[in-house]
Amino acid sequence: MLDVDSLGLESADRKLLETIIKKFRNRPVGLNTLAAALGEEKAVVEEMYEPYLLKIGMLQRTPSGRVATEAAYRHLGLL
Repeated sequence: MLDVDSLGLESADRKLLETIIKKFRNRPVGLNTLAAALGEEKAVVEEMYEPYLLKIGMLQRTPSGRVATEAAYRHLGLL
């Protein structure tokens, strides 16, 4: 009903990961660019989505931007 999966990811979390993987080919993407691609405010991405994705190892911050991890690929069935 709430579209929460086995790891506690909501559709918006999966959309963020899929955007990084598919639209940006998992190249490092900056916060402003990612927020614009998702149609969200950057504060929402940074404060609502990122903390949990970072904590469970699905997202990584690099000096160049955000990238999805191998765990994200596996969870989304993209490996």
